[in-house]
Order: sequence, then C-alpha cells, then structure tokens
Amino acid sequence: MDESGDSGRPQPGAGGKGPGDGPGKGAPGRGEEPGGGILMGRPFGVPVYVAPSWFVVAALITWVFGGQLDRVLPHLGAARYLVALFFAIAFYASVLVHELAHTVAALRYKLPVRRIQLQFFGGVSEIEKESETPGREFVLAFVGPLLSLVLAGVFYVPMTFVEAGTVPGVLLGGLMISNLIVAAFNLLPGLPLDGGRMLRAVVWKITGRPMSGTVAAAWVGRALAVVTLIGLPLVTHTELLGNGDREISGMDTVTDALLAAILAAIIWTGAGNSLRMARLREHLPDLQARTLTRRAVPVEADTPLSEALRRANEAGARALVVVDATGDPKAVVREAAIVAVPEHRRPWVAVGGLAQDLTDGMKVSAELAGEPLLDRLKASPATEYLVVEDTGEIYGVLSTADVERAFVAAMARPAA
Repeated sequence: MDESGDSGRPQPGAGGKGPGDGPGKGAPGRGEEPGGGILMGRPFGVPVYVAPSWFVVAALITWVFGGQLDRVLPHLGAARYLVALFFAIAFYASVLVHELAHTVAALRYKLPVRRIQLQFFGGVSEIEKESETPGREFVLAFVGPLLSLVLAGVFYVPMTFVEAGTVPGVLLGGLMISNLIVAAFNLLPGLPLDGGRMLRAVVWKITGRPMSGTVAAAWVGRALAVVTLIGLPLVTHTELLGNGDREISGMDTVTDALLAAILAAIIWTGAGNSLRMARLREHLPDLQARTLTRRAVPVEADTPLSEALRRANEAGARALVVVDATGDPKAVVREAAIVAVPEHRRPWVAVGGLAQDLTDGMKVSAELAGEPLLDRLKASPATEYLVVEDTGEIYGVLSTADVERAFVAAMARPAA
C-alpha cells in the first residue's frame, strides 16, 4: 500500500503498497526504532527497517513455496524449504529495490525520506513532503512499478538459459512472475497503490487541485477493495487461472477468502487515510501560531499567583510569562501547574515555582504556520511555548493542547 507518515503528525508523500511494495533516523546493523523494527542499513542515507511482521510472511512464503517445490522437485526432500527461504529473501530484496526507486526519485526532487520499512504485505517508503507538481507526483509513483518490470526482465533473461525443472529455473521463474504481479498490482488506479498516485496526478493536472485528484483516486481505491474482496476468491476458483481440472479443497477456499479480506482491508484503510491526510494538508495553513496563541502578561518570578492571575484577567490575557528585572522572558508558567494550586493557596505561591524555564526551542515566531510550525513544535516537545514577534517582543503563549484541538477541528471540516 502507498502509505507515508511520521510519529506525531501526518506526512504527505509516496509510500508503501500491497503485495511487495511501498511509494519521515544509526549505523547499519542490528538496531531498533520505536515501531520501526530491525535496522538493516542506510542506502542513500535512508534507514531500512524490517518489521517483525515480515518474519511471519517470510515463514508463510517458505512454507507455501516449499510445498509447491515438493510437487515440481520432489527429489529435494527437506532441502526444498531452504530453497523456499532463499526465494522469500530474494523476493523481498526485489521489494526493497522497488522502494529504493521511490526513494531515489524523492531525493532527486529534494523530498526528505524518513525511512523504508519492509513489513507484512510489502514495503513502505515514508516520504515526508508532498510533490510540488502533478508531473513529479506521477514520476515518483511510476518508478516503483517500472523497476519491478525491469527486475522481471532481469530474471527472465537467465531463465531462458537454464532448464525449467531445476532449482535455478524454478527460482528465476518464481521471481520473474512475482515481480510481474507486484508491478501489475501496484499499477491498479486506486489509492494507496502507485497507480492511484498516478491517477491522482492526472486528475490534479486536469483540475489544478491536488485535493480533487486525491478524492477521485481514493474512491477508486475503495472500489478496488470491494472488487478484491469479492472477485479474488471467485477468480482463483475458476478456469481463468487454470484451476478448472483441479479439485479445490475447503482449506483453499478459506485461505483465498482470508487473503482477499486482508488485501481489501489494507486497500480500503489506505484510501481512507489518504483522504484524511489530504483534508488535513488542505487546512494545514489555517494552523497559525498568531491565531492559536493565548495573550500573556509578563510577571516577575516572586509575584504571587493570585496577583498574577488578577493582572491577566484585567488585561484579558490567558497566560503568564515570567520576566527578569529588565523585562526579558525567562520562563512560561504552566497551565497545569496553575490549575493544581487550590484557590486559597494562590496568594502564598509565587509564579516562579510554577514556571518552566525557556529554552531556544520553546521560543516560536508568531509568523510560523502550517508544517513549519508543526516541525518546530515537534523538534522541541513542551506543553507551552513562548510566541514572539520578529522584533523579539512577547506576543503570547502557545499551548500544545490548543494546537491539538485545532488539528481535530481541521480534520472535521469538509474539504473545500
């Protein structure tokens, strides 16, 4: 599925796909990032993680492909599972090449890539910025399936020089077919697949609005999810796949239905996420530090809390900033700390004991808005930030809770 994202806030861009694909920080080796999995390396400076779910799929591929090898190459015996494991690893190496195609294209367009993750149904390239033009969006999406087609050709050429009934012949044939399936699946014109991103780019180009492209591609993606849920089990039980003379067992039926349900759920969820993220990006410019900031009054550290609150009420302010004798801001009084002080104790509690000392990261320009504002807050996590004018004058205090509420409101508003 084509997904992208980042902990803390949504990230636009091309990402992972369904079977075999995805189109945002350590040395290569064993390592972990929260939710990332095992760090395997950093090609082009981008960390590549293997999620724990990958091992489940690798085991499943090894078991299924090993059973097929028993019919084609019965003389292998138990060694067939070693061959099947090699196939699983080689297949996911092909998936990684597919993801690297997205990554290289993104870096070429100066779009930061947070990481690549190999997981249950393929891979995800987490690209942190949205393409600036529909043309770049189209290219960024198309390079993944294109590389899968190239890999299919790479495996086909040596396959013509080996015998079909040998281990090399079976491996090369399997890798060629699997890469063709990856390319064909990801070219389907619905989000979150690569083909959906290509459709989005086309509609974006025609209408001039990226949101229109996202809506069209997302609804096509949802339609594909329904078709997959209903159609995949039907196709696998018809003569279209050469199954007319083969007896279909009850376990085969259950397996096909389960696979169809998982694929349909992934596609449907990915399409819905694309719609939500697009809606948020469209309203992201509305998140402005100046409009979300609470006006504040400056007070010295030894000012009683009750007196500070009286001054704030008179000024119509909702926040307190601790300043030194010269008026320079030194700390922000935490809202949670104020609420925790009983009213009868407030005349005896100085605001300095309730304040959080300011760091450079806690000073935010009043002109910041949208993604730059979110990036700044994410870089220095805090509950409150001092908002200043370009001249250095105190404008007010920005609360993380207010930003979160603005997020919820932005997500709830319909797209224009």
